[in-house]
Amino acid sequence: MTDPGATSHVTFIHLRTHSAYSLSEGALRIKQLAAMARSMGMPALAITDTGNLFGALEFSETLAEKGIQPIIGCTLKVDLAAASPGGARQQQGLRTFPALVLLAKDEQGYRNLMRLSSRAYLDSPEHAEPHCPWSLIETHHQGLICLTGGPDGPVNDALVQNQPQLARQHLERLAALFGDRLYVELQRHGTDNERAAEPGLVELAYDMDLPLVATNQAYFATPDDYAAHDALICIAGGEVIAAEDRRRLTVEHYFKPQEAMAALFADLPEAIDNTVEIARRCAFRVKSRDPILPRFAEGDEAIELRRQAEEGLNMRLATLGTIAGYDQEDYRKRLAFELGIIISMNFTGYFLIVADFIKHAKSQGIPVGPGRGSGAGSMVS
Repeated sequence: MTDPGATSHVTFIHLRTHSAYSLSEGALRIKQLAAMARSMGMPALAITDTGNLFGALEFSETLAEKGIQPIIGCTLKVDLAAASPGGARQQQGLRTFPALVLLAKDEQGYRNLMRLSSRAYLDSPEHAEPHCPWSLIETHHQGLICLTGGPDGPVNDALVQNQPQLARQHLERLAALFGDRLYVELQRHGTDNERAAEPGLVELAYDMDLPLVATNQAYFATPDDYAAHDALICIAGGEVIAAEDRRRLTVEHYFKPQEAMAALFADLPEAIDNTVEIARRCAFRVKSRDPILPRFAEGDEAIELRRQAEEGLNMRLATLGTIAGYDQEDYRKRLAFELGIIISMNFTGYFLIVADFIKHAKSQGIPVGPGRGSGAGSMVS
């Protein structure tokens, strides 16, 4: 096995990996990715799931345990309509948008990536896929390396539509914002759109003195997994395999070895070399930490918990009474005992926050489960 710590012979780093957290799209488990990267001698690996960072912590921790540098990224849909024409498209009743790939270079970049992916879900209107307006990218681009998005990116899209001037406008806008953190992305999975766009991408990159980078969107492990993954894509889209007009990937969308990628881009070796350069520029990984709960109240949380619990007990005693064999004093002693345990273990904020969620759900007619365990079964709860 190649030592993943030895970087002298590294030729290629995967920067466009879709894990199983690319929901209904990726088929690569995190542990599987770590094992493949190690077996292929890759000292670093990027995760760029579509629209989310769900796998960031697991990916970071798992790869670090294997001695592999994790690079956290995201394939993020962007609305360019406010900045230029050619933004959203309509597809099966859903507004769709071109994609950019953003990689966290440092902690600031990761924080911005979290902001962008969160806003994409929280602010996108109904009947539109999660996306960010260009203005939000302008506000939160610091610490991020940008790849132009490959076949799903705005530059490729303009070139395929025979709009070279629009492609240049998109690239100029990206270059003005990201500077030396922008890379023009090339992919060779053998699709017509990739072949149509590549000459224009290379010409624009050379003309504007922008670096090229070769990527391979890996959705599954080996070519043998293609048929099963194609079935997954059909399930996600509610289509049948025999349908002609549906989303399709290719057998080339697998986790390729370094040697295969170097051979594929032998005519553009700098595009391969830049994958290693990008990996060296990224020096941040997500680490697990104890949960940080917000303060529920400005005052003493223990006093607030006691107040709410005692009010709740008084209300229930007044409306429901006691069960046979117990009097009110038994209930009050039990409540005081539980409160003492909860407060001594510093769980006051946790109980108050959960109670706030449950009260709101009940006030809105949202069903609430009975819960389980000592916390849910306590008199305080």
